Amino acid sequence: MHPYNTAITVERSLVMIVITGATGQLGRLVVAALLKRVPATDIVAAVRNVDKAKDLAALGVQVRHGDYSQPATWDAALKGADKLLLISSSEIGQRAAQHKTVIDAAKRAGVKFLAYTSVLHADTSVLGLAGEHRETEALLRASGIPFALLRNGWYTENYTAGVPAALKLGAVYGCAGDGLISSAARVDYAEAAAAVLTADNQAGRVYELAGDTAYTLTEFAAEVSRRSGTAIGYVNLPEADYKNALLKAGLPEVVAELLANSDSGVAQGALFDDGRQLSRLIGRATTPLAASVAAAL
Repeated sequence: MHPYNTAITVERSLVMIVITGATGQLGRLVVAALLKRVPATDIVAAVRNVDKAKDLAALGVQVRHGDYSQPATWDAALKGADKLLLISSSEIGQRAAQHKTVIDAAKRAGVKFLAYTSVLHADTSVLGLAGEHRETEALLRASGIPFALLRNGWYTENYTAGVPAALKLGAVYGCAGDGLISSAARVDYAEAAAAVLTADNQAGRVYELAGDTAYTLTEFAAEVSRRSGTAIGYVNLPEADYKNALLKAGLPEVVAELLANSDSGVAQGALFDDGRQLSRLIGRATTPLAASVAAAL
């Protein structure tokens, strides 16, 4: 494996590109980014619920049934596929097994290249969620399929989604301390995936993808204050207390555990990266925090 170090050359020949989880938040943006680069007929949206992909079908995208929890769906979903974007499952605790199902089917289908959305610095990350990504990366290495790793940092939307609650409560709560977060907008990561899927010589690459600039949650709260006109601050809690607060707010145990653990990881530098591989890959600066906060408001 080697890091990103050369310019991407756009591929000339047409190929069939399959996107898993194509009706998800990231998947839809990847399809939109691909539609700017290749004909719709060369894109396959593999989805759990075909009815939710009618808008994609109307654009000329092929829609196929591919459900992470239904192994029998994947041979048909990947038939004829040249390239595959495996967007990581959202079902924590089941992801490695679900990803194995898709990887095994990709091998049977003769997929020539697979890109996987892992997590930033997965090999060394202290984040609890990194474990299943490491397992998946190991499965890819053992598969024999040429692959690239898109180690995505945090989506800025992970924090901006909480802006309404922060304004209601008068504060941003967390357990990240003064840790720096190099997040980028979801669309930035989607464009990066589309760039890799439509380029030559991507097998073996490991992309550590993160935003151009980093911020603390104190700075995030200050930006929300500026944009909203409502003064709010950041309240740092012990990890256990933050998790309990999330549980009291009605979040499921697994989600509360994930968010609290991730914030704790921020304090240890798990979501900081200043390599700027993402902006080089997409050919522009990543979406600024201010723009994402403004969009959320």
